[in-house]
Amino acid sequence: MHIIVLGSSAGGGFPQWNCNCPQCAGHRAGSRAIRPRTQSSIIACADPAGAWALMNASPDILEQIRHTPALHPRQGLRDSGIAGVILVDGQIDHSTGLYMLRESTRPLALHCTDPVFEDLTQGNPVLQVLSHYCGIDRKPVPLDGSTFEVAGVPGLTFQAVPLSSKAAPYSPHREHPVCGDNIGLVLTDQHSGKTVFYAPGLGAWDERVHAVLCQVHCVMVDGTFWTDREMLDLGLGTKTARDIGHLPQSGPGGMMEWLATIPATTRKVLIHINNTNPILDENSPQRAQLLAQGIEVAWDGMHIQL
Repeated sequence: MHIIVLGSSAGGGFPQWNCNCPQCAGHRAGSRAIRPRTQSSIIACADPAGAWALMNASPDILEQIRHTPALHPRQGLRDSGIAGVILVDGQIDHSTGLYMLRESTRPLALHCTDPVFEDLTQGNPVLQVLSHYCGIDRKPVPLDGSTFEVAGVPGLTFQAVPLSSKAAPYSPHREHPVCGDNIGLVLTDQHSGKTVFYAPGLGAWDERVHAVLCQVHCVMVDGTFWTDREMLDLGLGTKTARDIGHLPQSGPGGMMEWLATIPATTRKVLIHINNTNPILDENSPQRAQLLAQGIEVAWDGMHIQL
């Protein structure tokens, strides 16, 4: 299985256009070892000579495609290495990149749950707008544990794992969560048997999630915030990390504590990292803590092969 990280940042990217937090300011001044990042998205396939499945379409998708030769057109006047798109939620940073794909010569194959489809046809009608361009070939994502495939990406199957998190602010059920608002994905290479769990938004750890993470070979999970009070302590928000649907890395019940309970042989990668998170600084003590526990921080262009 091959995975390429197109974007590793949370919404807003890094540095965020209007932010002067220590990380953003330090990057602009050139005083910190921090890579710029675009908004969270990955692609995956079993055979890199063929097409890829795109997981989440960020607003930065055109820049991401430009920097990813595997997605460049290979034949004919109009072509793409993207065979289909899977959305894990309906958030702006994961769905509005669909607008940028409107020149597709065929309806976009879009896999999403029913609640996400509702969000993107009512709360933020992205899909209605696209009906005036290339259109959407929508395929429901099952929530009963059954697997599905993306046409044109042979040898790879996907399985949705419903998560506890938050629907988008414009969702009809933002404060009344329903199953399918947010999902993680288990990717399985049918030839090698290798598996990956991808969950850029994870608000709580439960027995079901723990069981999945104990079985896969690689986890790519929510790295949004370092502390639960990160935005409050910086004066940049009024809610905790958990309030907005993200499990912080540090503190009791945090991501580091949970990742320590899964097999040591499992590759552990954090993705969807907010601009305020000190782990962006490669020389920070927070990054050193992660490395000491064998936890990696994703970066744009990162290639994972299993």
